[in-house]
Amino acid sequence: MPARHQGPTIGRRRLRAALRRAREAAELTQEYVVTQMDWSLSKLIRIESGSVSISTNDVKALLDLYGVRDQQQVQELVELARAARRRAWWSGYKDRVPAAYAAYIGLEAEASALQYFQPISFPGLLQTEEYARAVIPADGPHHVPAEEIEGRVQIRMARQHAVLDGADPPRIEVILDEAALRRVTGGRRILREQLRHVAKMCAAPHVSVRVLPFAAGSNTVLGPFVILHFADQADADVVYVESALVEEVIDRAGEVRSYQHVFDRLRAESLPADESVAMLLDLARQLDEDTAG
Repeated sequence: MPARHQGPTIGRRRLRAALRRAREAAELTQEYVVTQMDWSLSKLIRIESGSVSISTNDVKALLDLYGVRDQQQVQELVELARAARRRAWWSGYKDRVPAAYAAYIGLEAEASALQYFQPISFPGLLQTEEYARAVIPADGPHHVPAEEIEGRVQIRMARQHAVLDGADPPRIEVILDEAALRRVTGGRRILREQLRHVAKMCAAPHVSVRVLPFAAGSNTVLGPFVILHFADQADADVVYVESALVEEVIDRAGEVRSYQHVFDRLRAESLPADESVAMLLDLARQLDEDTAG
């Protein structure tokens, strides 16, 4: 598996699942474990939920308590604990963004494929800096104070560099509602450059953009979401959802499948990739003509 996909977020996800399975296989309750480890219950809950990392010594102690004697398995989990504690490029931003968004950034950095549905704006990874600066105050479920906008823009640009500029970028598939193409965010010039930027990015073999036309009917009940896939089949797909009230990373298999079914349906209703790029460029030309007129 490519090294780009072996990061702290995936390491923590694998480790939490393995430790929980080992405890359940040993038929031990969380209450019993924390008593034996002299921990608080909240510490074990956070470890098993993946919200905190765990030291290699604590991993060894837990596995000994759970009766795991296979040295190869022990070593694999110790290596996962080391990976989970590694500092990633985005670690410095964790205190500046909502927890769900920080979790998403970590997963995005290690994903092998990303599938976006965006009904109102362009995905952050495909935004120009000017468009990002214009859209961020209204982007997502929570309003961003003016003094924080520039920091959010820089985070978005750092995400683009980290995810798109490496030797092994993820496959990116985007479905854009036609409304996102026509909404004049930031003014005509900024939208025109954004349209051309996305059309140019579509020349890359790993980027595909399709437009869901107005003729496809109403999909206004759907908010933006991203399905993240990972190179190793052991790492389950997840969905990042934004709504008017909440941001959430979903890893419940049934719900993830539901979002995948929705995405597949929207793809079937969307224009082919070449027609979508043609629409992007045509709308950009129209903006040129409107400005000239």
